[in-house]
Amino acid sequence: MSETAEPNVGAFTLGASPAIETVARADIPEHEEWPLPNGFAWVFPGEGNNGGIRRPVIMADGFNLGRSELDKLYQGLEGGDFPFVSELRRRGRDVILLGFEERSASILDNAEAAMAAIMRTIAEQVGDTRLVVGGFSMGGIVTRYALAKFERQRMDHRTGLYFSYDSPHRGASIPVGVQAFSYFIPFPNDFARQMNSPAARQMLWRHYDKDTGKIGVAPERTEFLAALERLGGWPQIPLKIAVANGRADGIGLPDVKPGEVALRVDGIYPGTTFYTQAQGDDVTAAYLNRRFPKADKTITTSGFPEIDGAPGGTLHTYQILADTLRKLGGTVDLRHEEICFVPSVSAVAVRDIETQSDLYVSIEGLPPEESELDDFLCSTTTTPHTGITRELCTWLMDRLPD
Repeated sequence: MSETAEPNVGAFTLGASPAIETVARADIPEHEEWPLPNGFAWVFPGEGNNGGIRRPVIMADGFNLGRSELDKLYQGLEGGDFPFVSELRRRGRDVILLGFEERSASILDNAEAAMAAIMRTIAEQVGDTRLVVGGFSMGGIVTRYALAKFERQRMDHRTGLYFSYDSPHRGASIPVGVQAFSYFIPFPNDFARQMNSPAARQMLWRHYDKDTGKIGVAPERTEFLAALERLGGWPQIPLKIAVANGRADGIGLPDVKPGEVALRVDGIYPGTTFYTQAQGDDVTAAYLNRRFPKADKTITTSGFPEIDGAPGGTLHTYQILADTLRKLGGTVDLRHEEICFVPSVSAVAVRDIETQSDLYVSIEGLPPEESELDDFLCSTTTTPHTGITRELCTWLMDRLPD
């Protein structure tokens, strides 16, 4: 460690696509790779399918920093609770995994890769089965935008079903104290680049601005929502369905109480403390401290709901940060490993997430037409963001076009 600066703890990112931690790894079958504008795709033929694309399912990668790692995406889809790709292929579906050259690029830019993948699929398809197009986390937003753009341009995307898997249709949440800490690290770092990326600014319901220190809706999010609205908001031709990793009964994370210490650090960045989000004005979200160059900062919020403990798909936000700090010699007091990343109401497009009442509403008690989707399913129990489960995957597969 330098004598003039704290260590660089920003060599990590917060991933938002299916991932697993297991010793056993599934073998990746033979596949074709398609180069695409701003992206690429891996094509896995269904069982018994020879020549041409048959009964295609296009699934887009989610948010992170850098180029998509489709080998890791495949492992995440196969090695968890349910072998999703294998089951699709067993049912005779060709699976096309869509990756991006830069996952943190603008949704509008990555939508170009999605549109190119759809056009190539149509060009090589054998048979007349309508396409299935969707994605995980931000991949569901990218494909939503791509399909809506096709329709605005009066181009036939031949898609019969659009799906999203825990996608932040009404926004996602990374605690603003954690966002601020990425810029507090006295080095250029991957985490700060991720938090300040176009995709993060478009996706997060509240963003910490590194230049002004202000917390609010990023201009890029406002611009993206306006661009989506100009396309009609959603594709109108396909059936639109979604699954959420969070619950539908309004019950959040029982162990994540508002205003509690989530993570405290000593040794390096001594005394730096992150708190679970509470309601109210001038609420302390984080206290940041560093020795070299000496600085401290208190991050406060006003008017926030208790979003860290809300019903929704979870992300191991504080565990990832704690593990990184520990490896660099820090002493950590980790109280809450995971918090809500994509609220259930956002994943199924039923309510905005600005207020406590909307964030914690019982979705199962609402009229179905309140959702902008045609159908959706929330997980019976709280599960990790984009976690592949038998419950969600079988529900989704049962709705694929013949």
